[in-house]
Amino acid sequence: MKKILICLATAVCVLSACAPQAKDVTLCEAFKDKFLVGAAVNQWQVKTQDANLANLIKTEFNCLVAENCMKGEVVSPDENVWDFKLADEFVDLCEKNGQACYGHCLVWHSQAPGWIFTDENGKEVSRDVLIERMKNHIRTVVGRYKGRVKAWDVVNEAIEDDGSFRHSPYYNIIGEDYFEIAFKTAHEVDPDCELYYNDYSMDKPAKRDAVVALVKSLREKGCRVDGVGMQSHVAFDTPLDQYEATIEALAAADCKVMITELDLSVLPWPNGNQGAEISNNFEYAKAMDPYRDGLPEEKAQEQADFFAKLFSIYLRHADAIERVNFWGVSDGDSWKNDWPIKGRTDYPLAFDRNLQPKKFVEVIKALAFE
Repeated sequence: MKKILICLATAVCVLSACAPQAKDVTLCEAFKDKFLVGAAVNQWQVKTQDANLANLIKTEFNCLVAENCMKGEVVSPDENVWDFKLADEFVDLCEKNGQACYGHCLVWHSQAPGWIFTDENGKEVSRDVLIERMKNHIRTVVGRYKGRVKAWDVVNEAIEDDGSFRHSPYYNIIGEDYFEIAFKTAHEVDPDCELYYNDYSMDKPAKRDAVVALVKSLREKGCRVDGVGMQSHVAFDTPLDQYEATIEALAAADCKVMITELDLSVLPWPNGNQGAEISNNFEYAKAMDPYRDGLPEEKAQEQADFFAKLFSIYLRHADAIERVNFWGVSDGDSWKNDWPIKGRTDYPLAFDRNLQPKKFVEVIKALAFE
């Protein structure tokens, strides 16, 4: 019996020694049994000749989303004119790397085709015309990548923080049923593709309730809605209890949860966290840009502590979360350097300007092994 116990103890020690540790694996490998970990990539990153950047994109993430190249203004610059060069390169890269490919986005009031809401005289088009234009856009884009894109953000940012519908041109011209038309059209073109609604400020209770109600309503109308993308442009004052409550509410509504646009700005905000309301812009001021010469250790630690709390939430709800997607690859290419104040130096992502992992990366990877 003593020999058996010694052998068992030895086996445990050997297995422990062989078990992977956080420092030995990439970011996506650490969470491979939990959820996908991805990044948004821009057109320069897709075509990069920088071997270090290309390798980082390939190894640290197991899914990618197009930051801009699939948006309406890019793929459809004029009526009956299509430009899929950049989008094709993005999809090709995902397939080359063996990464899940996510499409963003089909219907959005911002970065929409510049011509889609008006006629040749600059007047607002009719409901029927806009419906046909919207359907044609969805059919063309989804159809081109049928079977190659795992999921689409069908409608993006269509609910206000107070829970009311955003009065975008789609809503004003077509009415509330543009949601139903968009989701049904996408499903008709690619029946096997997952379809999502995507929005920011999802920690706000009124918005949470409205999104859950929207999904329920669409499903009752026969739409395929697999889940909801929580953009997660978070700040240090984001109420994580409410943020977690939204994940719980979506899971209770049988929604898959996507953390779609994760970043954490370390900079001060003129009027508090604006989520992703890109219409907000403020004049540059030094007081709003305090870390041009580097991020102080105490602020890096604060960021690490926040991400630890955030990923602890994700791990608690890993059964409901399909992917966690950073909105960018490294600090230097983050949109947060220019929004809502152009020209600032921010540090919101997992990798720094030298493509090195930030302090919090090892912290969150370690959580996956607890």
